[in-house]
Amino acid sequence: MATAFLSTAITFLPSRLSSASASSSFPLTTPSSVHTHRDNTRKLLTICKAVNDPPPPSPILTKRALSLCSITTFFFSLAGQGGSNANAAILEADDDEELLEKVKKDRKKRLEKQGVINSSNEEKAYLQDVVYKLSKVGQAIDNNDLSAASSVLGSSIDADWVKKANKAFIKLSSSPEEKSQVDTFNTSLASLIASVTRNDVESSKIAFVSSASAFEQWTTLTGLLGQLKGL
Repeated sequence: MATAFLSTAITFLPSRLSSASASSSFPLTTPSSVHTHRDNTRKLLTICKAVNDPPPPSPILTKRALSLCSITTFFFSLAGQGGSNANAAILEADDDEELLEKVKKDRKKRLEKQGVINSSNEEKAYLQDVVYKLSKVGQAIDNNDLSAASSVLGSSIDADWVKKANKAFIKLSSSPEEKSQVDTFNTSLASLIASVTRNDVESSKIAFVSSASAFEQWTTLTGLLGQLKGL
């Protein structure tokens, strides 16, 4: 566009000079007239050159500056991601160490408990007697023979076999869950003895199921499930 404007201005210049010389009362060759025309010509050429020349590039918007900005942003982004990944790796390593430590502690506890169980032959004999008695009581209740069930259970929770069972419970119970199952067993057993004494078949069945379930759950938690016959 600037080139076209310059061409138009140069083409227009001679006609304007000719028109001005024809309408003037002074001859074209006078010094003042020649000087005026030269000044006008210089002004027009100056204007055309200013229009045709492109403005100097702004240092902020040059391609080189934009490229540098883009590269800098890219590397800062990579640096930020690298820092995040490094932090994540550290956290994961800490989590792995904590998990490994927990696994080691749990394994140590299991081995210690297994050692206690293996050395508790007397307590396991008491618990085997519980399995035997519960089996007999269950058969008697199923046959509605509560007198037979009463002869196996005894008249109260203070029966000798119950005391021996609780001795084993105390020695082999370590976790809150195991102790909770022991409490449930004793409570249900007391209800079972009372129901059998009253000759209440339905209540006896409910109390028996609760007692047997609590005992089986306790043996599962302690690791004795596979070491007692009849379970």
